[in-house]
Amino acid sequence: QVQLVESGGGLVQAGGSLRLSCAASGRTYRMGWFRQAPGKEREFVAAITWSYGRTDYVDSVKGRFTISRDNAKNTVYLLMSSLKPEDTAVYYCAAQSTVGSVYAFWGQGTQVTVSS
Repeated sequence: QVQLVESGGGLVQAGGSLRLSCAASGRTYRMGWFRQAPGKEREFVAAITWSYGRTDYVDSVKGRFTISRDNAKNTVYLLMSSLKPEDTAVYYCAAQSTVGSVYAFWGQGTQVTVSS
């Protein structure tokens, strides 16, 4: 069992930046960030592997968001820049135990609100 705790959400104006953090109680294969806006389905945002730091992003955030990890702290970050109102959502971090497995462990979520 892996416990995940997110932090760093808040209210920001369009064009601004926020950094989300996700502290994990254990090491897995990959960590991901997802988001869910009101009335919409949860969507994948970005992911990173612990071992090699390989990253993946959804097209809508490429060039604006950066995912990174601190192996010593078991913490993953999501730096969000050039934020847009459509980035408003609850952001969740999740852990994928092994290659090809589902994201089985989830944090409680943190609200990000971007005002226009």
